Amino acid sequence: MWEALETTKCAAKESLLVQIDQAALCRFVDQLLIEDISPPPWDHRYHFHDNGVETVAYLLVLDTINFCFWPMPGEPRWEIESEGQWLSGYYALAACLKKAVEAGIPITEARYLSRLSLNDLNQLLGGRGRLQLMEERLKNLNELGRILLSHYDGKAHKLVQAAHNSAVALARLLSEKLSSFKDISKYKGREVLFLKRAQLFAADLYGAFEGDKWGGFTDMNELTAFADYKLPQVLRKLGILKYTQQLKQKVDHEILLEPGGMEEIEIRANTVWAVELICRELKRAGKNMNAFQIDNILWNLGQKDESRTKPYHKVVTIFY
Repeated sequence: MWEALETTKCAAKESLLVQIDQAALCRFVDQLLIEDISPPPWDHRYHFHDNGVETVAYLLVLDTINFCFWPMPGEPRWEIESEGQWLSGYYALAACLKKAVEAGIPITEARYLSRLSLNDLNQLLGGRGRLQLMEERLKNLNELGRILLSHYDGKAHKLVQAAHNSAVALARLLSEKLSSFKDISKYKGREVLFLKRAQLFAADLYGAFEGDKWGGFTDMNELTAFADYKLPQVLRKLGILKYTQQLKQKVDHEILLEPGGMEEIEIRANTVWAVELICRELKRAGKNMNAFQIDNILWNLGQKDESRTKPYHKVVTIFY
């Protein structure tokens, strides 16, 4: 979506604390080409899927509370047990919600979401450790329920229908209708649009439905990368993102960065722009890949231990 790409490009070009190393970026592009790396397919193990409207509603609930999985210092990581293994982070959330749907808990119904209590949510996301920002997750789900009831007959798929097969229109619609998806910052007096979870919802529909039915969007190539905390960690490991010494020390010592502050915005903007540059370099080499596909590759690299030698930046936020 042009407004996200243009505003993040401007912020990246004016960055003082974060820079993109073009040589390292080209080395990564060569690696992608030589190893013929492709994005992995949608993982059905942890996601609910009925090939219909219930999946649409499930994914919207998932992406409404898909953020900030790391624990505060001194606290244990939130984990849940699923099929004999302990899961954390995004996959734990996906599996929790899948289990709830399959158990008949009506988390995909707007009225239930609008009336959900904190106690209900704590039970839904039970496990060991503590998942932070639970009150904010509850507010997001309550808001989602109310908006679906008031604008879309309580149906998530009707919200998706309103975007008319456009991933970009869907992301814009979510950010306009739901405050929890309005992921917009200000940098040097100008707005920078990230819309991470709004764009991710479109990509999740595309992945779950394999580009068909409710994921049959015609403009997936216009989405940007989904600026979170895992992608910059991987890009930094690859040498593509370079931080100033002061920012490097903050990130490496896990000092919290300010939400909407210069440090956070520059990290996220350069993440989006670096992925765009990777796409352009690949295209020059004759390989077409979209930003959401490169994002998928990088995110999955971030699940491997070798990508975790340096910490990711930490911001207490509902946006990623």
